[in-house]
Amino acid sequence: MNDERKCNFCGSPINAVDKLFSVDEVSICDKCVSMCHSVLEKQNLKKQKEEFSLGLSVPKQIKEYLDSYIIGQDDAKKALSVAIYNHYKRIDKPSFRGIELEKSNILLIGPSGSGKTLLAKSLAKILNVPFAIADATSLTEAGYVGEDVESILSRLLSASDFDVEKAQKGIVYIDEIDKIAKMAGSASSGRDVSGEGVQQALLKMLEGTQMYVPQKGKKSSTSDNILFDTSHVLFICGGAFVGLEKKDEKSSKMGFLSKDEEKKQKPLTPKDLINYGLIPEFVGRIPVIAKLEELTLDDLIRILKEPKNALLSQYIALFELDGCELVYEDEAIELIAQMALDRGVGARGLRGIVEQIMLPLSYELPSLDNLTKCTITKEFIEGVSEALLVFDEKVEQNDDKEMKIAVATV
Repeated sequence: MNDERKCNFCGSPINAVDKLFSVDEVSICDKCVSMCHSVLEKQNLKKQKEEFSLGLSVPKQIKEYLDSYIIGQDDAKKALSVAIYNHYKRIDKPSFRGIELEKSNILLIGPSGSGKTLLAKSLAKILNVPFAIADATSLTEAGYVGEDVESILSRLLSASDFDVEKAQKGIVYIDEIDKIAKMAGSASSGRDVSGEGVQQALLKMLEGTQMYVPQKGKKSSTSDNILFDTSHVLFICGGAFVGLEKKDEKSSKMGFLSKDEEKKQKPLTPKDLINYGLIPEFVGRIPVIAKLEELTLDDLIRILKEPKNALLSQYIALFELDGCELVYEDEAIELIAQMALDRGVGARGLRGIVEQIMLPLSYELPSLDNLTKCTITKEFIEGVSEALLVFDEKVEQNDDKEMKIAVATV
């Protein structure tokens, strides 16, 4: 008996499609399902953009968005959410009832791998504005070997396809800002062209001024440069500031502090930053200070599993494309997190560890057509046993062939 069913949406007969889903007397083919899914996905993206368009997102909405990508750091996320909200309200209304609303740049302080750069990138995504990253260690005073501070704005222009109006409302993240702190008691008698000199050069840019920015590389002539107003550019500076708390001798204690005592430690102040080596004028132009805490073992475990773009979810998706279900046992996930914690690499180091663990599997398993499931165990990561592989029982196996896949040394 011939099956005469057809898709009620496009009219394709059952023999012309890969899959036909039927309920009672209504059917829909796989092509129409994919098309409907694509339409819904586009509508969802449009809705997200409308919800988080400039000037509309309230701080709670911004933090909820950050929560879906970044684990922990609640205090820093709240401070950033409020600062962002107030900044873009200021862009819409630079003055209100005769009151000039001043810009509040942000300083993120936290150990390497705690999420400083990711926070800045996520904010640029939510606001749909141009975003540029610069490294403070490569900056020097104008006229010296290295990059001028104007090169930061060149990157922002490039990120906005040289739309000046759009770029002037963008976000710049300057990483390693602690590396340009002036060295107290330095033996050098020359100019500090990559330390205090850079801080001086950044002052006007951070505060808001009009300056000529080269379109490509170094300045050549005024006609080749673009007049750029930084009044509405939000600058987010980040740095580890290693030893910052040690420089505060008055609050230092001998021995180890309990968790309760650590919480009672006074918050960072502009004076602490000045003592570290940032000049007072520079500190005054970054009024919002958000401190990121060092990630705990539980934080690293959650980072591996929970965010929308979680690292383990990416590998699960990659293996699924090969028709294989990838499973990580809880003990295995905990061991990966512990390895990152022991190495002191933070969340940034998780990818390198997982990549090394998954390399032999990613090389061998795609060639096995009948593989249906792969389980990553703690013993596999430790190198004392193999990964647990499950094959389709309907496909005949070669008993003489054994799969021995050892994890790379991590």
